[in-house]
Amino acid sequence: MKFPIYQVDAFTDKPFGGNPAAVCPLNEWISDELMQKIAAENNLSETAFFVKEGDVYGLRWFTPAVEVDLCGHATLATAHVLFEELGYEKEAINFETRSGRLIVQKEGDRFLMDFPSDLMPKVEAPPILFQALGIKPTSDVYKTDDYMLVLKSEKEVSGLRPDFSLMKKVKARGVIVTAKGEEVDFVSRFFAPQSGIDEDPVTGSAHTKLTPYWSDVLGKKEMEARQISSRSGVLTVRYKGERVEILGKAVTVLRGEIEV
Repeated sequence: MKFPIYQVDAFTDKPFGGNPAAVCPLNEWISDELMQKIAAENNLSETAFFVKEGDVYGLRWFTPAVEVDLCGHATLATAHVLFEELGYEKEAINFETRSGRLIVQKEGDRFLMDFPSDLMPKVEAPPILFQALGIKPTSDVYKTDDYMLVLKSEKEVSGLRPDFSLMKKVKARGVIVTAKGEEVDFVSRFFAPQSGIDEDPVTGSAHTKLTPYWSDVLGKKEMEARQISSRSGVLTVRYKGERVEILGKAVTVLRGEIEV
């Protein structure tokens, strides 16, 4: 069995920046076990698989270890492949996913993704979370499927050196750490050893949580964000109440064929 595979760097306009994702177009669904094995073989933070289903595209995302409910950068990468590699001509792409209907369209030289907002209530965090991050306890902690910690400065966020063996014991999909930015509205990092990714370079789904929070704090509906991993990535986000718009660029770095 052979099918095409692309590797796309998302949330950047230059190769080797942003967040890499593999994208596998399929004529029909293959088994969950095989998709998981392919994602493990790719060893990227996400591998996206999609199948045309009438007027929409079924879309699923896998880390090297698990299938996830939502992935922003791999959705951006998939839209890039459809528009730029496969000649998709309609104005918008409708994806059916485990998180419901997601719509991606082009806005100039960027892709605009429309995702559901995720409002995070404040919680009391377990001590192991602070131990894993190597920081003093703070009350600015929020949680849905991820924890989100708000720190005092961009420098504090960039200086974190987490203990990932400890963080694996934290009961969450992952951990977002954020602060007000020096050159952009806010910065963040995302750690998810529980999902097989110690640090994700740029995390679109985390911005469905970050956007409502920083919109309220800064009093702004549109903001510029940067995820300050070693690869770095740039996003524009717009808070629309129940929805969040996330805009970014992407670039193809590999075209090939996988045989299984």
